[in-house]
Amino acid sequence: MPSPVVSPRDRLASLLGESVAAGAFSARRTARPDDLRLDVQGVGPIVFPVTAGQAKQLCLIGRPARFGKGEQTLTDAGVRDTWEIPKSRIGIDKRRWDETLRPVLQGLRDDLGLPRGCELAAEFHSMLVYAPGQFFAAHQDSEKADAMIGTLVVTLPSASKGGVLSVEHAGRAETYRASKELLTFVAFYADCRHHVEPVTSGYRVVLTYNLLVRGDTVASAAGSVDPGLVTKVTDCLVEHFAGSADEPGRLVYFLDHEYTQRALGWDRLKGDDAGRAAVVRAAAQAAGCEATLALAEVQETWSTSEPEQSWSRGRYGGRYWADEDEEEDDFDGGTESGEYELEELIESSMTLDCWLEESGEAVPTSLRVSDKEVCATTPTGDLSPHSSSHEGYMGNYGNTLDRWYRRAAIVVWPRRWAFAVRAQASPGWALDRLADLLRAGDVPGARESAATLASFWRVAAGGELVVGKALAVGWELDEPGLAAMLLAPFRVEALAPADAPALARLAARYGESWTRERVEGWFGRDWITRSSIFNREVPNWIASLPAMGAALQEAPETGLLVGRLLVAGVWSELHGWATGLLRYEAPGYRRQHLAELGPYIAGVLAGAANLDDADLRDAVVGFLSQDEDDVIPCALSTLRAARTDSAVSPRTTGLDTVAAHTARRIEQRLALPVRAAADWSIRLPKGCDCELCTTLGAFLVDPARRAFEWPLAEKRRSHIHSRIDRAELPVDHKTRRTGRPYTLVLHKTDALFTGEQEARRRDQDDLDWLTRTQPDR
Repeated sequence: MPSPVVSPRDRLASLLGESVAAGAFSARRTARPDDLRLDVQGVGPIVFPVTAGQAKQLCLIGRPARFGKGEQTLTDAGVRDTWEIPKSRIGIDKRRWDETLRPVLQGLRDDLGLPRGCELAAEFHSMLVYAPGQFFAAHQDSEKADAMIGTLVVTLPSASKGGVLSVEHAGRAETYRASKELLTFVAFYADCRHHVEPVTSGYRVVLTYNLLVRGDTVASAAGSVDPGLVTKVTDCLVEHFAGSADEPGRLVYFLDHEYTQRALGWDRLKGDDAGRAAVVRAAAQAAGCEATLALAEVQETWSTSEPEQSWSRGRYGGRYWADEDEEEDDFDGGTESGEYELEELIESSMTLDCWLEESGEAVPTSLRVSDKEVCATTPTGDLSPHSSSHEGYMGNYGNTLDRWYRRAAIVVWPRRWAFAVRAQASPGWALDRLADLLRAGDVPGARESAATLASFWRVAAGGELVVGKALAVGWELDEPGLAAMLLAPFRVEALAPADAPALARLAARYGESWTRERVEGWFGRDWITRSSIFNREVPNWIASLPAMGAALQEAPETGLLVGRLLVAGVWSELHGWATGLLRYEAPGYRRQHLAELGPYIAGVLAGAANLDDADLRDAVVGFLSQDEDDVIPCALSTLRAARTDSAVSPRTTGLDTVAAHTARRIEQRLALPVRAAADWSIRLPKGCDCELCTTLGAFLVDPARRAFEWPLAEKRRSHIHSRIDRAELPVDHKTRRTGRPYTLVLHKTDALFTGEQEARRRDQDDLDWLTRTQPDR
């Protein structure tokens, strides 16, 4: 059997895993306590080993240690049960202590795999005392300083038992016990989850430090890079990008450690990440590529099953995620249940949500990456998720587990695609760079760079509010195709009145046909349903149409053209939506949603009046003045919405005509005779004309018949049920389940009379309102 083909990106990950020595995620050193002169106010000098008496005194002056959960700082003995001694009470002879601490830190640096060109420094954070039974649940520390890379725990010698410190990373775990006679130093990276098991006897006393790195970890590691390895990795990059001649390509290599946005930087990479990054950066340069760091969110969805037996993780087995803004030990709760087993990976997605700009600033982005672009030495599944959600069995779906991971990555791309790749991550950045080129007079360079965006711009820029920048750059490019491409992703509601001058200038430069195509594209297909007219974004934009029209009028010819196109586009969408509603069978739904369109139609009429668009005004007025009862709620809603805007004139908008016609229609309805007490006739709305509906219609229209018993099979009964329900008829319909076939029992209800009486009351109220508010109708 032939060997499976290994992709160049997977070979790269394998090379880095095999050739770069992996540093430990945690390390332990010991030293004699001779140089530690520790004095605590209220207790006095601490003797070693720490006596039970002194430990009890420390507990008396301590406070319950706190932890962060989200934006809260909490005290919860079920999560963190230990005593913290205030810093103000603690005195350490730093000069003597450094005699021991400095060489220990140097050794820990080597143990953790950091390059020798860097130094570790320890910044005192807190003193903690664990009495019998006290513990600290599993958690992850935060970076409390820009240079912080990890945590150092110094356990003072004592006769305590238990209180074992366990540190976990990438599926591996190390445990550390204290010494009765020596100081025990345990250092670990900040992304390592760790917990302290309950103390079983005696007292565990520790000093905790923020572990800071001095120097550039990647630059320091570069000095020991193997040239042969760099050559092999370079070959992998060249082969990977050989297939991306026509569109942007990336390679995303996931690192092993986690980083917050605050801690992301080439100079602060941890352990083996630093060595591997040094190789990738050297290979990228040799391959004609650029590289940057990024943070990624990885989501996996697994099918699951319930195991035969499940086990609780124990009260200190939960996990907590650090909140980097707190000065206490900071954690955020989040446990994953063990009551299911993973079966199959259903789907996964990866998004780069932050990356380093050339300046070194970490900026947010939202860039999806595909499986064909990603590789990792340590698979994501070997790591611990920061969050998970289990969906139990729901009949047709379920028994799935969603997991979310935070990963750091090195992103590499060919220099020829540098502009396009960065543009995918930040469309606003791309438009700023194009504007810089145009201001510098490099129009050909700007056009060449803009052309590289075509394959992805519609997707990449669709979610960003950069339409103003796109309008300005589109005009400066003086190239209709490129300008059209830059403007294609945006929705029409992204336009603001402030954009009107730029839009008018574009229309003047590229002509009416180009402008019409752009505007129609901004509305697109099913604009109302796609944009959800019933949220506030689109309605607020429609309300801005008069202001948009006024701003566009400052450009005498093209401004008027653009304004009319925009308002006509809105009316086209509204008219299509309203026409569909008029065909909807359920009268309650039909009238309710037609009435909801009123404020938006009022905005169209106001915009048409400002733009002196008589044809559009007449079209809208014609729709609202139909001899169709279902249009009356829409007309009334439009009139009421316009009434609240003092700037809208009924005469210039044609609403005086709508008011007069609506009043006449209501008067005609009120002039109809009231239904006679014995008249039970009901009209079946138009629709199906099958034999069943013909029989149903004959029963309904008969003024003397109130009940009808109708033997029907199940499917035929279902058809009648649905016709009555959809038309919201005042007819009770039940099935008497005796005999074969069962009998459908229909009965006209008193709602026939009460409904009509309520409708007449509403009509009279609406007519009274029209008479009061439209005196000149």
